[in-house]
Amino acid sequence: MKYLKKAALPGALLACGLAFGAHAAYAKDLHAVGISVGSLGNPYFLSLVKGATDSAHAINPDARVFAVSSDYDLGKQSSQIDNFIASGVDLILLAAADPHAIGAAVKRAKAAGIVVVAVDVEADGADATIQTDNKQAGRLSCAFLASAIGGRGAVIIQNGPQTSSVIERVDGCKESLAKHPDIRILSDNQNGKISRDGGLDVMMGYLTRFPDFQGLFTVADPQAIGSNLAARQLRRRGIVITSVDGSPDVVDALKTDTLIQATASQNPAEQGSLGVRTGYDLMNGKKPAQDVTLLPPQLVDRKNVATYKGW
Repeated sequence: MKYLKKAALPGALLACGLAFGAHAAYAKDLHAVGISVGSLGNPYFLSLVKGATDSAHAINPDARVFAVSSDYDLGKQSSQIDNFIASGVDLILLAAADPHAIGAAVKRAKAAGIVVVAVDVEADGADATIQTDNKQAGRLSCAFLASAIGGRGAVIIQNGPQTSSVIERVDGCKESLAKHPDIRILSDNQNGKISRDGGLDVMMGYLTRFPDFQGLFTVADPQAIGSNLAARQLRRRGIVITSVDGSPDVVDALKTDTLIQATASQNPAEQGSLGVRTGYDLMNGKKPAQDVTLLPPQLVDRKNVATYKGW
């Protein structure tokens, strides 16, 4: 019996050593990352890409990062994913143009052995998702809006491309506004295209169509900036504008005399960084604690903007 015990111990140690050695020998390194986002003309996505790039280079200083704009075009984004597959990337970060229809392209990437992490918005079939708690962001922004107009009056929700994040922000906004029976929503279906020009164009239509309204919620800061410009051009005052993002432009706007009064901030750099770290773990067999990670938003207004760290 003593002999058997002595023989068993080295064997167990040897097995552990072999297992450890195998794990070390076959651990996958991060050589290339593909990133497809809505628009690299949007500072939000630039910050997300920077966070992802910094994280990738922390893992491997020689890692290559390819970042492209989908322009919210499903066909274009599907082609970008195919290009990533052909380029042999190890990991894709994807801000989906269409969370459901992009599923076929995600499936092709995964069949090629590539880990896909959805960022900012959901994507069918993704291995993990990193995004803001968008419904809470909408709640925060529109709770502020309702309070700022005294819980009564006419408001407009300026919508955007129908990604999961935009839909959730609008849903959260409506939850907050529904708590005030004296607030009525004049419009909620116009697409500001997550851009300054889009927000300006849509706001021009509102100002022409509606002679009097008290509040405007936009689903993204670039739209808020454009909407404020439209109101200035038509010399309209007395409108409270709130939004979602916490972008540098809106931080500046909150420090000056504009109609923009608040934004629910996101942390795009952390989304990108955590997306890469999560993807790298998945490459090496380590699953995240949860499939969807929601980063909490923060309300930024004129009272606390001076202490807001920003992107």
